[in-house]
Formats: sequence, structure tokens, C-alpha cells
Amino acid sequence: CAGFLFQKVGKLAATAVGGGFLLLQIASHSGYVQVDWKRVEKDVNKAKKQLKKRANKAAPEINTLIEESTEFIKQNIVVSSGFVGGFLLGLAS
Repeated sequence: CAGFLFQKVGKLAATAVGGGFLLLQIASHSGYVQVDWKRVEKDVNKAKKQLKKRANKAAPEINTLIEESTEFIKQNIVVSSGFVGGFLLGLAS
């Protein structure tokens, strides 16, 4: 069920993002939308700096989460492999 749901939601999200991007490109090409590229560049650089700061703070938490997840999978290998198998089957259908 999880794989099937992931597949459907993924397709829907990809379609929405792609369609939105296509519509924005058409609007921009037709002259309906004007983009201030200097402002976009400034905002992207600001976002990059914030992401770098947050990534440096989150690194220990992520490592702990990965270790805990790995330990859980090792202790519950039968359940984990069953979920992964079902997930992949649902994704393939």
C-alpha cells in the first residue's frame, strides 16, 4: 500500500511541478511575467547561507537518527525486509 501510494503521489507531484513550470515559462515568454533576476539571485544566495547554517547544526542529529534507524532495521530484519519488498511491489504496479 505504501509503495502504491508513494507512486501515485509522486506522479501527481511531478505533474503539478512540471505543469506549473511550463505555465510560468509560457507566461514569461509571452511577456505576462517579468522576472527580477538580480533579486532572485540575492534571495537564492541568502537561502544557501541559511541552509549551510542549518545543515551544520543538524549533522549530529542526522547521524543519531541514522544510527537508530540502522539498529532498528537490524533488530527487526524480517519486518523491515517485508516492508521493503511490499513497498517495491507496490511501486512497480
